[in-house]
Amino acid sequence: MAWVSLIVAGLFEVCGVLSINKLHRDKSLFSLILLLIFFGLSFFFLSLALEVLPMGTTYAVWTGIGASGGALLGMVFFGESKDWKRIFFIMLIIFAVVGLKLIS
Repeated sequence: MAWVSLIVAGLFEVCGVLSINKLHRDKSLFSLILLLIFFGLSFFFLSLALEVLPMGTTYAVWTGIGASGGALLGMVFFGESKDWKRIFFIMLIIFAVVGLKLIS
């Protein structure tokens, strides 16, 4: 269950990163509330995962999901570069996250 909490925390982290972009564009109270909700939920689920999993592994997986998810969604929705080298290094992050799960 801790790994599920950690993955959910990472997904809310990605939503939080997207809401930063929304707040930057809109500068509305709604965008700010979304940002606070998404990051609040991310930290809540992260804290649940930290009750069972080691802090180093948990943090690495959480930031890996957030970083790779944010970069991939930036490519899909915001026209960021889709250069093969960028995709390669994003895949390295994803493989590292999966590797941490496999050895834990």
